[in-house]
Amino acid sequence: MLNQVVELKRDVSAVQIPSGDQLSLSEGDRVYITQILGGSYTVATDFGLARISKENADALGVDTSDSQTEEDNKINENASLEEQVWDTLKCIYDPEIPVDIVNLGLIYDVTLILLENNLHHVAVKMTLTAPGCGMGPHLMMEAKERIEALPGVEAADVEMVWDPPWNQEMVSEEGKMKLGLI
Repeated sequence: MLNQVVELKRDVSAVQIPSGDQLSLSEGDRVYITQILGGSYTVATDFGLARISKENADALGVDTSDSQTEEDNKINENASLEEQVWDTLKCIYDPEIPVDIVNLGLIYDVTLILLENNLHHVAVKMTLTAPGCGMGPHLMMEAKERIEALPGVEAADVEMVWDPPWNQEMVSEEGKMKLGLI
């Protein structure tokens, strides 16, 4: 399905890249799938790039009901909660760059706070590759929702920080390999 043109099976809401604006695509529109990572789909449209969530994959003709997704395979249920949080964040991808937000160096800190009810509050500090990127709120919300879905987590907060400013040196070796930088 990657690098293919597909005709949308129904009207679908998408997020325009990089502005982060909501975009409505219509049934019958033809889109070119440029990236499938972390359960979301980056597509080229007549309006530029857009991101379609895994919840709307059926509009692309994808049946996700029976298949385990890539991110399901990355989470080790026997790992510590902190490791599970990091693994969860590795399932969130920049919609334009085929590298997850951890290996891009966008996650600065993860703190777990044990609550009285033996659940955890997770606080994450993250940044973006560019301060004006409109996708920031969407990536933050995805991180929050995915972390809160982990067993043992009551709540999560994702804070956007700009200090230190992101630069390419923050990309992990794995990320640099995926980008062809080493």
